[in-house]
Amino acid sequence: MVEPRSLRVSAVIGVALLLAAGCSSAVPSPAGTGGGATIVVATAGEPDTLNPVLNYGPDGASLIFDGLVARDARNALTPALARELPQVSADGRTVTAKLREGVLFHDGSPFTAQDVVFTYQAVLDPKVDSTLRSDLDMLASVSAPDPATVVFTLKHPYAPFLQRLALGVVPAKAFAGQDVNKAEFNRKPIGTGPYRMTSWTPGDRLVLAANDRYWGGRPANPGVVVAFVADDNVRAQRMRAGEFDAAELPPKLATGFDGQAGQQVHKVPTADYRGVMLPMGNPVLGDLAVRRALHAAVDRQAMVTGVLGGAGEPAFGPVPPTSEFAEPSVAGRPTADPAAATALLDAAGWTPGPDGIRAKAGRQAAFTLMYPATDSLRKELALAVTADARKIGIAVNPQGLTWDAITPRMRTDALIMGYGTPYDPDFVSYKLFGSAFAGQGFFNPGSYRSATVDAALQAGRDSADPAARRAAYATFQKQLATDVPWVFLTYLQHTYVVRDAVAGVTPRVEPHEHDVANSLWWNVHTWTKTS
Repeated sequence: MVEPRSLRVSAVIGVALLLAAGCSSAVPSPAGTGGGATIVVATAGEPDTLNPVLNYGPDGASLIFDGLVARDARNALTPALARELPQVSADGRTVTAKLREGVLFHDGSPFTAQDVVFTYQAVLDPKVDSTLRSDLDMLASVSAPDPATVVFTLKHPYAPFLQRLALGVVPAKAFAGQDVNKAEFNRKPIGTGPYRMTSWTPGDRLVLAANDRYWGGRPANPGVVVAFVADDNVRAQRMRAGEFDAAELPPKLATGFDGQAGQQVHKVPTADYRGVMLPMGNPVLGDLAVRRALHAAVDRQAMVTGVLGGAGEPAFGPVPPTSEFAEPSVAGRPTADPAAATALLDAAGWTPGPDGIRAKAGRQAAFTLMYPATDSLRKELALAVTADARKIGIAVNPQGLTWDAITPRMRTDALIMGYGTPYDPDFVSYKLFGSAFAGQGFFNPGSYRSATVDAALQAGRDSADPAARRAAYATFQKQLATDVPWVFLTYLQHTYVVRDAVAGVTPRVEPHEHDVANSLWWNVHTWTKTS
């Protein structure tokens, strides 16, 4: 499940229509493939577009597209459309990729260096509504000296640049004379990946057929159906009814499948955190003492045990503990510290009223906490925060809303949010906490601003020296812990239920953004099903 990057989690349209004949083994093989068993998976999130330029699967594993590089089961980079990992010059400012020969797009047209150039130039084009542009602001130019070579010229060294090359490559000719933002391609994509799209019914399903001419070898199954089911309980019911071969479920719902014959529960490690975004423009949450008190008051360990069913760990910042860039000093007490929280509020002049709710200068310590209504896990986290806050005299009003209702209120109302990446701390944090992105939709929605954080995040992306980068991200994490623009709650394990009939499942550490792309089925082209 993902934050609506511009991506909105779609409501299910006509749930009764989805795979009505029964989707598990009854779904016919997608057109153009041989016999065998189609794999049917279910997820909550649905992309708005299937165009990588517009942020579909930017970190790879998108099933339809390939990048110059891919990631293996350890998330290590491997060559994909590049025949070997691209070479970085001694000064870190030139990256050269030699392309794999004989690769074809799904329509049979040849893949060339010009397609790579077009893809990256489109991301950089101000006329294109790509949220990835700031991810590539270090890129000065991209060129193709010959059909099999691409050269990226950087404005400055950028250590994780090769990881940015997992972005799917699109065919330049498909956009000739078209507005990339409105192109038919966005809903009818053509890639080089292991699957080609045969149909997409918004709010219902995405049907993919095996690419018989895939450069990496024909997939082991004839196709994949991705069912979009936003409601967690409905998704669990339909998994139990045998409609899916694999489905992601919240931990508590997944636990209900433990020990059931014919199914396994996979708890997958992630860098995916949940926390409370605290808008600086809120008259109560704008007070640092209140933010620090909330940080001390929440019982993270109880959330891991109760809400996550043990499938996670307490979170104290946006860099996962498994990362080489994690700063251990920011880790705090996993259980609540109400004494510290009340002392902070007392010192700041927030005094208890007759009803137990604190007030200062005639204003009660009260705020609204939003969460997406269809997300049962975020609802439970919101309720846990509400209960913990009440114990220290802060009234929280939890509200489950649609994303359309949430979006215009993020500048003033708190929100249970989720982000996180296992790849590099620059990937999410630069936009989520940088002042330049304050108030830009889901980038820094609470308008947090800190010159110290800005400088540290910039230093982290500008330097190629590992020690300098670790120092920069340590400064960033310490300042964030001081300012508390978020109350970080938990890191999750993504929990999936998979039928025993499916073989080839290989979990790897997952990011927050996962639905069609980058989920447990990142390598679904190797999966087989016996029935």
